Amino acid sequence: MTSSPDTAATPAGADRTFQVDLRGLVDLLSHHLYSSPRVYLRELLQNAVDALTARHGLEPDAPADGFGIRLYADGSVVRVEDDGVGLTEADVHTFLATIGRSSKRAERIAEQRGDFIGQFGIGLLSCFLVADEIHVLSRSARTPGAGTVEWRGRGDGSYTVQLLPASARPRPGTTVTLTPRADAGEWTRPAHVHTLARHFGSLLRHPVTFSDGTGGTGGAGGPAGPGASVNPEPAPWARTYPTPGARSRALAAYGAEVFGFTPLDTIELDLPAVGLKGIACVLPEAVPAGRRHGHRVHVKGMLLSEHAEEILPEWAFFVRCVVDAESLRPTASRESLYEDDTLAAVRDALAERLRAWIARAAASDPDLLARFLQAHHLAVKSLAVHDDEILRMLLPWLPFETTDGHTTLDEFARTHRTVLVTSSVEEFRQVAAIASAAGLGVVNGGYTYDRELVHRLPEIRPEASVADLDPATLTAHLDPVDRETELAAVAYLALARDALAVFDCDVALRTFQPASAPALLVDSREARHERTRSQLAREQEGGLWGDILGALRQEAPKAQLILNQLNPLVRTAVAIEEPELARTSAEALYGQAVLLSRRPLRPAESSLINRSFLDLLAHALRKDS
Repeated sequence: MTSSPDTAATPAGADRTFQVDLRGLVDLLSHHLYSSPRVYLRELLQNAVDALTARHGLEPDAPADGFGIRLYADGSVVRVEDDGVGLTEADVHTFLATIGRSSKRAERIAEQRGDFIGQFGIGLLSCFLVADEIHVLSRSARTPGAGTVEWRGRGDGSYTVQLLPASARPRPGTTVTLTPRADAGEWTRPAHVHTLARHFGSLLRHPVTFSDGTGGTGGAGGPAGPGASVNPEPAPWARTYPTPGARSRALAAYGAEVFGFTPLDTIELDLPAVGLKGIACVLPEAVPAGRRHGHRVHVKGMLLSEHAEEILPEWAFFVRCVVDAESLRPTASRESLYEDDTLAAVRDALAERLRAWIARAAASDPDLLARFLQAHHLAVKSLAVHDDEILRMLLPWLPFETTDGHTTLDEFARTHRTVLVTSSVEEFRQVAAIASAAGLGVVNGGYTYDRELVHRLPEIRPEASVADLDPATLTAHLDPVDRETELAAVAYLALARDALAVFDCDVALRTFQPASAPALLVDSREARHERTRSQLAREQEGGLWGDILGALRQEAPKAQLILNQLNPLVRTAVAIEEPELARTSAEALYGQAVLLSRRPLRPAESSLINRSFLDLLAHALRKDS
């Protein structure tokens, strides 16, 4: 399998042949093409399936189950035998002795290329991942009376070919035998070979059996005893069932067996144009946004990949699929799908099937829809942002965090004619309790997709009005204190403003519910960004940038700490006459309001909270002593 031309005898300018280091090539395959040595068995099964496909093309009237594949492994050898089309001596020299050449590319069957799983001529080389020698016995079904051809390929790149009597293999087909290396025992033990055969070939359309030698002789060129069936039943979606309910239960049971969870529901997938059939299993629990699960993809029954993310769009992370397709194109490693127009069309078509399932659940199974949305509302929200049909169907039923608790937009809009939406989670947490007490309907728009979706509510409910929450809207619902109380608090408010000036925070006194809330911090992320830019202006020493950033600083909105006169602690604080204690109490109230907002603390704020707590504690201890 190598070529070593005599360079001295080669005329200048003449064509030369690449020399191939087979061991280096096998090392390249094992480290960069194949994910694991276990693929050797998949490649052998695939070659056998393709040979059977060619045999069926040669003898179309033969029964579909008349030819099969037999596996044998007893710890000392691994053998794969098929009743396929076989090879002639010329075929062996052409296709087994030339790296990169494939019999499936021969002109006589080029027009049938779509009938074969493999498209690349390097599959047999994968056997060198577990063995130093490959032994092939083959007899062609194309040539009546053809003899048996023996080919032995070795890991050092050498090979031999010889003709044997017809009795060496009485029937057409091919037998490949491997003698495993000592370090390949993990992949060639009988139990593991059987497991791998079921893993890769459970959906193959040709009968596949396995024997470990305990039930028969398994002699060379003959069947390996009465082996156990690797694929005793067709794919579950290809079987017939007495009732639709029985079918649904069988598909759900298959999904649970394959994926290890009981599906919330199963969605049948059927794309006749590309010969694709299978199921999508709806996950019963939520998954993190954007986490894409791998899907099991079979091509003509052979398992291609357990991690084929590309078969579905990104938003469909609430399902896991197992499909079998005729027309999808594998990559060179045959462990993933080639990204082409066919795959893109399949992805779009499967996305439509998922949309149709959601639509059916919304129209006819409200209990299933509720369970689905409870687990996967984020996935549906991501879909609704870009899909008007899903938006119209499901937006009213999607749950949102609101001042009325977690509820649907439909229920919330019935109670609040004007729906206010915040731009961040922290803004919602700052105002939720006060807004609720004031009768304002506010939705937390800080989560992914939520703000955008809430603003589209009028498209579904024209009577609803949606607006962004403005701090002025909230403060307008807070009652002012009487003039006498405000005058009495002037000195305290001045000290508080001076203490909090470092945070660009103003201080005001109002009354609002609930009375248990001592203070409300009204501050948006955008306002903090503006103040950060203004801080840069203060650090400039003149020049153009100083003028520009200085102008921005003048317009930067301040945060506002609104003290609640209804709260007993605040009423005590504003009456403090000792200046330092008054400043400390104002800092403590600010720190508590920042903590309630649950936004990340700046270093200066952390320092303030610690300092004010210790100062108040020291004051209390001095007073008690």
